[in-house]
Amino acid sequence: MMKAVAVEIEVAPPGPFAAAPPDEVAPLPAAAVPSRAADFLELTKPRIAVMALFTVGVGYLLGAGGAGYPVVLFHTLVVLFHTLLGAGLVAAGGSALNQWLERGIDARMWRTLKRPLPAGRMTPAEALLFGVGMGGLGLAYLFALLPYPAGVAAAVTFVSYVAVYTPLKTATVWNTVVGAVPGALPPVIGWCAARGWDGAAGAFALFLVIFIWQLPHFLAIAWMYRDDYARGGLRMLPHIDPTGGRTAAVMMATCAALIPVGLVAVACGIGGPLSAVGCALLGALFLREAVRFNRTRTDRQARKVLRASLLYLPGALGLLLLDGFLSW
Repeated sequence: MMKAVAVEIEVAPPGPFAAAPPDEVAPLPAAAVPSRAADFLELTKPRIAVMALFTVGVGYLLGAGGAGYPVVLFHTLVVLFHTLLGAGLVAAGGSALNQWLERGIDARMWRTLKRPLPAGRMTPAEALLFGVGMGGLGLAYLFALLPYPAGVAAAVTFVSYVAVYTPLKTATVWNTVVGAVPGALPPVIGWCAARGWDGAAGAFALFLVIFIWQLPHFLAIAWMYRDDYARGGLRMLPHIDPTGGRTAAVMMATCAALIPVGLVAVACGIGGPLSAVGCALLGALFLREAVRFNRTRTDRQARKVLRASLLYLPGALGLLLLDGFLSW
């Protein structure tokens, strides 16, 4: 999760994709077989979890600062710890259940066939129990220790990621848009942990930034791995767009939509001049790479779009935080 947290905020590994069919992949030598602990850690999709928890933290700090007290207060840091721990457990549970549901798909895709379930290092029952346990524990933790809206936001994230987005990945190319909803909810969890439903406009601005950002980000990944996704039965836009024209058009439109997003944040009360200008510049750089992809629809250029996306998100959220600190 959470898919965020996961949308799958999951970044494809660097380098060209190894073109070896599944039945020709050599088994791992005994010394290289991951430990049980490593396999359970892999179930949680740690890279996705780290990105999701970063956005949870940003949402919390912006919400706490907007509530009128400095983030250096001990109480604020304690609540932030509880928020990250609870959200992290929910994210881990969602990611594990995602892999449990997609174990057959992962077994057909070269980039995922060495995960614990398709590789046979873990039973489906173990993954199911782990996912349900972690997700349930995380939700119980949030509801017990934080304002209930944080638990509600986490529950919506968990359910929409596991029960809505995951099944849609094999049903419709619109799954990326649907999946962007749970992927954009982590900062809302953080905001709600700080101030409940109060100041919902600020939470919406954070949601909007990440929702739009995910679309070109995942389209770049989908283009690079279009053959592998097709092999697994996942329906992505490049699957029905062999020339890449529609994929490029959506990339450019969504990157362009990110340029004024800093102004939206200002209007919602969580940004200032620095973030408004900075988000516009970062969005323009992101758009430049999408335009170049439209001209040269190659895996190499898609990777440049992906890298631009990984520059945009921490940059934009960092600027919002900096603006917040300056105003506080």
